[in-house]
Amino acid sequence: MEYATIGSARRSPRPPQSFPDSMPTDTRLAAIDLGSNSFRLEIARLELGQLQRMEYHKETVRQGGGLDADRRLSQDAMQRGWNCLARFAERLAGFRPNQVRAVATQTLREARNREEFLTVAQQILGFPIDVISGREEARLIYQGVTHLLPQSDERRLVLDIGGRSTELIIGSGYTPQAMESYRVGSVAWSMRYFPDGQMTARHFERAEIAAKAVLDDATSTHGRRHWDSAYGCSGTVGAIADTLLLADRVTERYLITRDGLDWLRDRLVKAGRFDAIKLEGIREERKAVIAGGLAVLRGLFDLLEIESLQYAYGALRHGALYDMLDRQHEKTDVRAAAIEALAAKFHADAVQGERVSRTALGLFGQLAPATLKKKQRLEAERQIEWAARLHEIGSRISHADYHKHGAYILDHADVSGFSMHELHDLSQLVLGHRGKLRKLEARFGDALFMRQLMALRLAVILCHARQDPESQEIQVSAAPEPTHGFTLTFRPGWAQAWPQSAHLLREEEVAWQKTPWGLSLTSAAP
Repeated sequence: MEYATIGSARRSPRPPQSFPDSMPTDTRLAAIDLGSNSFRLEIARLELGQLQRMEYHKETVRQGGGLDADRRLSQDAMQRGWNCLARFAERLAGFRPNQVRAVATQTLREARNREEFLTVAQQILGFPIDVISGREEARLIYQGVTHLLPQSDERRLVLDIGGRSTELIIGSGYTPQAMESYRVGSVAWSMRYFPDGQMTARHFERAEIAAKAVLDDATSTHGRRHWDSAYGCSGTVGAIADTLLLADRVTERYLITRDGLDWLRDRLVKAGRFDAIKLEGIREERKAVIAGGLAVLRGLFDLLEIESLQYAYGALRHGALYDMLDRQHEKTDVRAAAIEALAAKFHADAVQGERVSRTALGLFGQLAPATLKKKQRLEAERQIEWAARLHEIGSRISHADYHKHGAYILDHADVSGFSMHELHDLSQLVLGHRGKLRKLEARFGDALFMRQLMALRLAVILCHARQDPESQEIQVSAAPEPTHGFTLTFRPGWAQAWPQSAHLLREEEVAWQKTPWGLSLTSAAP
């Protein structure tokens, strides 16, 4: 396990970003990166509006090497991950849920049996683990890098060669503008193109050609005309930068050049095998994956016309830390803007979305469990609001079964700020906002979700005429847990005043009676 402090980092970062005074001071935060090659834990303290590193732990788990041809993680690979997370859990004793963010990347994006791993991993760690999309990984990487670079308006290319994926980002300031993730990485390429740990010039040539074939599309979006300066971060780039510096092959500190990459390739070919590498900067655990990472980096230098690449200290885990801070305030939560952009992309009726959202939140206020903590309630309300704003996005594909199309979009879209499971939760609300409930049978035991769903379905019914409903004349309640059941009460005469809404509510009553929950309609006494 590797331990480090800010002072021992390869490169001195600029002073961390300051945050609003309204944020609590002296607060610990932790980010965990479950990478394909290594698991990393970063613990920082928010002091007077600034993030300061407290601890850093890294273990080479090489989980990406445990994926078989059917994309299933081996038992050994899962066990290595669980063992590492058990050690991380010891360091996180006393942390609250809102102080920890754990994110998983390409290996768990690919793994068909990831739920088997995650179920045990989350129990061991004691905190949720978010599997994030490639573009969301790219966004967080960019945030981590740019927050620890000097402020500048330059157009920046940021690249990260991971174990099974490579992320490329173009951005300016704190704003990423083009984000992509490609299935090419140091672990995958080392296993595929350097069989039995052998390194020859022919092996490198084949590996570089194959990498370029995967990355070729990047020339149009991330080519030389799109950026002013190039930065690289994390394991592969860091190891190469270390090696070139210690071998006195650079003119500037932690600067990677084409000449340096040529020299390193020649040295690896001369070594012949992974286990024969004897270069300062390439640690024992890095030897088995450095050739694949170097081949990918050389391919990127050619494709994107990079002359020199500066190693940058920030990384995915730092981006996750800053993202936690951003999520604490609606104005800085990138997810809100992403939902608005997605709704606009599919031409969803913004006025109707706002109307349904407002109505659903009012109903959920009557249904929310009294035991729900403030942060949990806020997140539940955000989910309802976002689902309401997106509930009609499938209409652009087909009016028939548009709720199914909307759910499909959310399950397969890259939406900034969201993990894959967060998008799936939204997709389930969108899927369930109309139609039969049997399709959500797997969620019947989730009391909070069922209350959210009830609020959304009722709001859609009450807003069916695309007019503000008289929802203040309706009261909805839920039986106390563990008893299931909902009751909808409306004032005398309401059903006669709004006959179509009353008809739709009677159909809703029938739909809920086919679930363990049930719904009863009653009229208040005059």
